[in-house]
Amino acid sequence: MEWSGFAMAFLAFFLSHSLPVRPPFRPFLVRVLGRTGFGLAYSALSVAVLAWLIVAAERAPFTPVWNWTPWQNHLVLAIMLPACVIVALSIGRPNPFSFGGARNAAFDPARPGIVRLTRHPLLVALALWSGAHLVANGDLAHVLLFGTFFLFALFGGRLVDRRKRREMGRAWDLQWEEVLVQPLGETLLRRSPETVLRVTLGVAIYAVLIVLHPIVIGVDPIP
Repeated sequence: MEWSGFAMAFLAFFLSHSLPVRPPFRPFLVRVLGRTGFGLAYSALSVAVLAWLIVAAERAPFTPVWNWTPWQNHLVLAIMLPACVIVALSIGRPNPFSFGGARNAAFDPARPGIVRLTRHPLLVALALWSGAHLVANGDLAHVLLFGTFFLFALFGGRLVDRRKRREMGRAWDLQWEEVLVQPLGETLLRRSPETVLRVTLGVAIYAVLIVLHPIVIGVDPIP
C-alpha cells in the first residue's frame, strides 16, 4: 500500500508539472487567472505536490541500497549553503533564458548576475540539493526520489533551452552572446545592495532549513 501511495505521488508530481504549462491548458489558465495568478497558483501547486511526494517517500517501505555514515551529513551541510545562496540570487530576478524569471523584459545582458554563470541557476540549485540528499539517503524510495530530481536538473536545461529559443527566436542568441562577453569573475563578485541582501537572505534560508529540518522532516541534519 505504501509503494502505491509513493507511485501516486510521483504521478501527481509529473502531471502537475507538465500539464499546466502545455497548450491548451496554460493559455486557458492564464486567461482565467492572469499571468501573476497563474504563476502563484502553479507555484503553490508545485510546493504542495512536492510535500506530498516527500511524505510518501518517508512512508514507503525501507529498502536499503547503501549504508549511511556521518560524513554524508557533512556533505549535505556543505553543499546546501551554496544551493541556498544560488536560489536567493536567482529567485524573482529577470532571466529570459530559464523558467521562473520575473520581469524578463528588464533583463540587462551587461549586468547578468548569476545568469553569467549558468542560464539555469535554479536547476543548478536543484542538482545540488537532490545530489547531496541522494548520497545521504540510501534507501530505495529516496534514491528514486532524489535520483529523479538530480537527473532532471542535469538534463532539464536542454528542454528549457529548446523551448526558450523557439519562443524568443534570434533574440535568444543575441542576448546570450552579450552575456558571455561579460567578465565572469567581475560579474559574479560585483557587489551591490541587492546582491548583498540576496546573499544574506540565502544564508538566512540555510539557517532556517537547519532549524526546521528535524521539526518538518523528522531528521536532524547536524551529525
